[in-house]
Amino acid sequence: MRRIVSLLDTWGFAESTGSTRPAPDTFQEVPVPHDFVIAQDPSEDAPLSAAQGFFPRGTVGWYRKSIHLQPRPDRCSVLDFEGVSEQAEVYVNGHLAAKHAYAYSPFRVDITPYLIPGDNEILVRADASLLPADRWYSGAGIFRAVRLIEMDLEHLDEKSIETRVRFSDASATVCVSTGIQMPVTAALKDQEGCTVASGEGRGELSLTVPSPRLWSAEDPYLYTLSLRLVTGDEVSLRLGLRTAEFRPREGLFINGQHVRLRGICVHQDLGCEGMAMNRELWADRLHQLKELGCNAIRCAHHQYPSDFLDLCDEMGFYVYAEAFDKWHSGLYGRYFEEHWREDLEELILRDRHRPCILIWGVGNEVENQGQPSMLDTLKMLTDRAHALDPTRPVSYAMNPHFKRERREKIDLSRVLDIQKYVDEADEQEIEDLDERLERIGAISAYVDIISCNYQEQWFPEIHRRIPSKPILATESYPYFLGHPQSMQNYTQELPALTGEREGMEYVLGTFIWTGYDYLGESMGWPSRGWTGSLLRLDGTPRFSFHLLKSFWRDEPMVHLSVYDASLSDEMTKGHWASPPFEDVWDFPALHQGVVPYMIAARCERVEIHMQGKVFHAAVPASHCISGFLPWLPGRVEVRGITGDRVVCTHVLETPSAPSRLAFSPPARQLLPGEKMLLTVSVTDDREILCIRDAREISFRANGAARILSAMNADLMDHTPFTSSTWKSWHGRASVVVLKTGDGEGSIEAVADGLPSATLNL
Repeated sequence: MRRIVSLLDTWGFAESTGSTRPAPDTFQEVPVPHDFVIAQDPSEDAPLSAAQGFFPRGTVGWYRKSIHLQPRPDRCSVLDFEGVSEQAEVYVNGHLAAKHAYAYSPFRVDITPYLIPGDNEILVRADASLLPADRWYSGAGIFRAVRLIEMDLEHLDEKSIETRVRFSDASATVCVSTGIQMPVTAALKDQEGCTVASGEGRGELSLTVPSPRLWSAEDPYLYTLSLRLVTGDEVSLRLGLRTAEFRPREGLFINGQHVRLRGICVHQDLGCEGMAMNRELWADRLHQLKELGCNAIRCAHHQYPSDFLDLCDEMGFYVYAEAFDKWHSGLYGRYFEEHWREDLEELILRDRHRPCILIWGVGNEVENQGQPSMLDTLKMLTDRAHALDPTRPVSYAMNPHFKRERREKIDLSRVLDIQKYVDEADEQEIEDLDERLERIGAISAYVDIISCNYQEQWFPEIHRRIPSKPILATESYPYFLGHPQSMQNYTQELPALTGEREGMEYVLGTFIWTGYDYLGESMGWPSRGWTGSLLRLDGTPRFSFHLLKSFWRDEPMVHLSVYDASLSDEMTKGHWASPPFEDVWDFPALHQGVVPYMIAARCERVEIHMQGKVFHAAVPASHCISGFLPWLPGRVEVRGITGDRVVCTHVLETPSAPSRLAFSPPARQLLPGEKMLLTVSVTDDREILCIRDAREISFRANGAARILSAMNADLMDHTPFTSSTWKSWHGRASVVVLKTGDGEGSIEAVADGLPSATLNL
């Protein structure tokens, strides 16, 4: 019988430089998953400073754990790592058991030869000193799940198991290749735990499901496939039964129904928790993206952890799964030649049974795009991906920059800022559209989908030239659209809607860059990260979120935001920005005058009620009403009207003096061992947000609760994430709390001049 033990608990941790092992008495307890870079203080002089959010890199992290085992000659023991950043070395009782280079690909270590009866020491080394690092905040450490697996010497290998589904009019047949020539019994159970099909075979077997319930983003219904050897070893995989067709002129069809991908790109970091993966925090984020109307996720730009993809299977998201970013340059340049094959295989073999996985991506915005050397590598990667999984399309995300081949060769491994090299125009930049389309055509010969970053303005011409392949916007600006003669034109028209126009069914959909602000890829000191997203680090939506929601959700809505240039600049990269419209009706510096507003609306018309007056506007096709309102303190109510009925409202009010702290209602019950991001706001006595308040707020944990980290959404605030005291920004501060046991626990927020607030967990 297979035994799986989660090692997501306390490990000893210490830092060192080079290969020197820390002294035993220097190890301190930390929870795993763990990111040891996130606790560093930002430094303007840090290596790759802007890309890494000014977090210093240069040390080595060591993790130590004792595991009590009784080895048996008929059993083997493996450590299963979802990801260690990076250049992992695993030692068992002083013996080097394995090395693994790439941070984002999982690996297993057979520790059987090194075990002794009783306590066994596991030591893991993770190197954060290597440069170049990612183009975004990398973090470092055992930043994903770890498991101990004990099993028979003869056992099933999950990555050798392949499943394919055939459909008839009234049934689905799951064809299973077990990867082992031993008798296997199989059972397929529905979500209620009832067996709907069973069988047995050696190597190959088939299970027929009558009247199957199909998986989709709208109805993410899952079955569980259990395979068992006669010797007792057993594995389980969750399956979703679905079809996916990619028609070059008509678009994407899931289970025979036309679907547009309304997608979001995400990076792995979780703000104050850094790169340490956490299922509960990501579940809360994905619920918020569901509220937006999002149905697809692009995992940028590497393999994502199983916990994240489990959520996508369960909650219903179509996933563009990506192997790596650059190829022969950047961080992955030091690994490509030796490890590309094993890392690509890890991506596809581990996750090819998942219904959420829709498309495999083999690279993003690589060097020498469209040139012969790049096309040779692209063919090599796509050929291998198709061999591993012939059931899904393979693509590559194209940068809008194409360059002519240089006479002198550049050693790209020595280019530290590869994105700057790729992006910046020089004498080699191709500006002519016909020549650009020739390069796109050359790339399209090796991919199943033409995946374009920031090129919506050229989609009609791309399709006219290459009608045999569908188009996908793998990255789009969140607010501004370019122009056919200008890649960046600040046209106030949502790029995400380009492919939803009539006659553009050949566009599969869009992935917006990005859903959440993230650490790294800063526009310069003192900002610690990227701020051009639909939502801030703490989950606060920007106006672009509400505007997009008015298109993506088929239900009445209205949302008013007002231009406020007095709020601090967030250092957003130009074309990824959106105008600074906030949910505020508080302008103490004004006596008279008018203020600009925007209203996102899904209804026929709106009425604006203020100070006994009513202003009227019809909702245009853009769903966005802009105009001016006279500044008078008080209440502004926007009513959305369809026919003669008010179907939705939104209110902004001028706050009075700050008088209290208020926790936002938690979205779920917190169970022992789970984490949650909680936000507290400074409000007046009517619970109206005091957006201009910037007082210090301290968090305290009581009972069965523990504070792990805290933050506000201001990436220019350099307070350490380990601090439990933060200034409120836009009137808010947030804390990540862990429920430590079954007993009562609470979080308290304290600030000078205000009563404390307590939230019972």
